[in-house]
Amino acid sequence: MTEKIKISSIVIAKNEERNIKACIENQLNCIDDIVVIVDSKSDDKTLDIVKSFADKVNWEVTDWMGFAKTKIFAVDKTKHDWVFWIDADEVIRPELADEINFLKSDLPDVVAFSVARRAYFLGKWIKHSGWYPARAIRLFNKHKAKFVEREVHEHLEIDGKIGKLKNDIDHFTDPDIHHYLEKFNRYTTLAALELKTKNRSVSFLGLLFRPIFMFIKMYFLKLGFLDGMQGFILACFSSSYVFTKYSKLWELKNKGNVK
Repeated sequence: MTEKIKISSIVIAKNEERNIKACIENQLNCIDDIVVIVDSKSDDKTLDIVKSFADKVNWEVTDWMGFAKTKIFAVDKTKHDWVFWIDADEVIRPELADEINFLKSDLPDVVAFSVARRAYFLGKWIKHSGWYPARAIRLFNKHKAKFVEREVHEHLEIDGKIGKLKNDIDHFTDPDIHHYLEKFNRYTTLAALELKTKNRSVSFLGLLFRPIFMFIKMYFLKLGFLDGMQGFILACFSSSYVFTKYSKLWELKNKGNVK
């Protein structure tokens, strides 16, 4: 009989006292080694909650190194070849946990799996608006994968065949508008820096029409109107995100030239 594989997970957390308990608890039935990296600038009860799982979780406090480097650091702390990457505001659904347990004894000839994510915005699962299934590679053989460094939204490069898990992760991305706007300024700055690194240009017409197109795309073409009031608010905010990102790019390119 083939020996079952074991799976580690990595979680990066900063001020996640609202989410981290559920994130860890829903891994316990399918993950063999949970690694939580707590940002040293956390000033809530995140670390205390993580420590309450001391018999099940390996944890470490470190200064922020950037999204990709911090995740690379976390992978280096894992015990097993297979790693599940999950964010602190995400939860492995019970049916996904069952699927992962099945894979341990019947692993297909692949080196990674993508997972669909159910993102919740203002308390509602956004089924449309271009937000679902939003597949991303989350389960991977660490010897066949590497994190690619980007200012924001880092991703994995995989050397080999990629499969698909059938079941979903719940992603509680923005429970309220305050939380969304707290991230908004930081993420638009990082996105503008990335655009500048890529030498992207910005023009008056681009600044005018890109946000309009984003709203039309999300609300009409991606059927965001079926997501109710949350879908409308999300389309408006996403349009504003694009406008702000490119405005910051313009500012970066013109610093010292504006009178």
